[in-house]
Amino acid sequence: MNSNPMRFDFGIARRVLQVSVPLMGSMVGNLIMMLVDRICLARYSDDTLAASGPAIYTAMAIVGFFTAFAGFSRSCVAQAFGRSGRDEAAYQAAVGMVVAAVLAAVLVLLAPVIELIPRLSNRPAAITALESQFLYWAAYFGSVMTLNMSLSSYFSGIGQTRVTLIAGLIGQVVELFMTVGLVFGKFGLPELGMRGSAIGTLFGTSAMLVFYLSRLPQEVWHQLTQRVFKRGATVVADMMLRVRRGLPLGVSAGVDNLGNAAFIWMIAGLGAIALAANNVNLTVNYIGIVPLIGLGIGCSVLCGNAIGANDFSQVPRIIFVTWVIELAYVAVVALFEITMPEQLLNPFGLSHKPEAIRSAAVGTAQVLWLYALAFTFSMTGAAVLEAFGLTRFLFATRLVLMWAFSIPTIYFMTLGRDGNADFLPICWVVGAFFEGVIGAMYVWRIWTAVKHRQNAIALAPAGA
Repeated sequence: MNSNPMRFDFGIARRVLQVSVPLMGSMVGNLIMMLVDRICLARYSDDTLAASGPAIYTAMAIVGFFTAFAGFSRSCVAQAFGRSGRDEAAYQAAVGMVVAAVLAAVLVLLAPVIELIPRLSNRPAAITALESQFLYWAAYFGSVMTLNMSLSSYFSGIGQTRVTLIAGLIGQVVELFMTVGLVFGKFGLPELGMRGSAIGTLFGTSAMLVFYLSRLPQEVWHQLTQRVFKRGATVVADMMLRVRRGLPLGVSAGVDNLGNAAFIWMIAGLGAIALAANNVNLTVNYIGIVPLIGLGIGCSVLCGNAIGANDFSQVPRIIFVTWVIELAYVAVVALFEITMPEQLLNPFGLSHKPEAIRSAAVGTAQVLWLYALAFTFSMTGAAVLEAFGLTRFLFATRLVLMWAFSIPTIYFMTLGRDGNADFLPICWVVGAFFEGVIGAMYVWRIWTAVKHRQNAIALAPAGA
């Protein structure tokens, strides 16, 4: 192994890609499902189109809290696997399953309350009724997603991300079939419209759950029955660790999702042209950062393995190699976004838009790479901080910089600029700047944690 952490290591690069590439494939599949879902609701009726945006963003914010909370299990499994191998990783996975089951039950119980959220708005009653239908069932598919997150955390934590890819593909096929069928009443299924979209997602996530359970190795079931259900004191202590570290992670995910929604609403303040141009760019931006999310998680898993093995010197090497791969990808993205923005945007509806929207969308696309560049450091930094268990710092940094600085700055910048679509690219540049500051804070905290060999995840031995 190279002693210099700033030298590229092809062995580490291969391991990062082995873990990350399947995750990227699964995330691209999720994007396709989201697009199909929106297309179905858009074609079903004008009311379902109007209701789909608020309903989906609200569901993402709520469900994202629970899945991120349960997802902390991945870091616990990764550390346990790096320290002692599969047996201890299986125990940590079993604890994560119990925590996820409790979270899933809470989410289901909250369904009648979540259903009432749209009534707090002043949108037309017909629209809020459709939103309520979706949100009620979102609590159910969100509970299954929470369970799936705990199960996928085991496979990701031990580096078997191909299992998560296959599970994702199965869920995507089932969901696409059921969503189209239940929204429009095809394939012999009832026509349920807005409600059918959410129920289709429930079927897809349930198919994933069945697959995960079928692939779960015997040692996890053994730990679940022999340790979790029979050694109460140790399990309670481990579950409390998940609460202390997982709760800030869940809240951070909710804060992030709400911040993204707030950004879109502030862009709406620039007028219909800016909003339409921004909507075209959102999909392109998501495609641009999906590989970065996968690489960040892969980096987190390998760092968690190294931390669990008490090999802190490995962490900077893993991060550096991941950054090199990510920055190479961002360079390619930047090349396309700067030199051929129209060709990138046309497949997502730009070619049929009026000239004013086309001009604003192209100008915005040419600066999107700045956000991808900043996201490289914020996403990877957040994932690695999670591997250390430093989730409170992660949450506090995101909360302060996003809601005390970034969102207010963009809000005041957009005031009084209704109809000024040319201001849209500037909003993205400002957002990218603050995302970069968040990333810099995360990198500083990681450097401190490595220097002082900090580990905020105190794992109990599997046999304790």
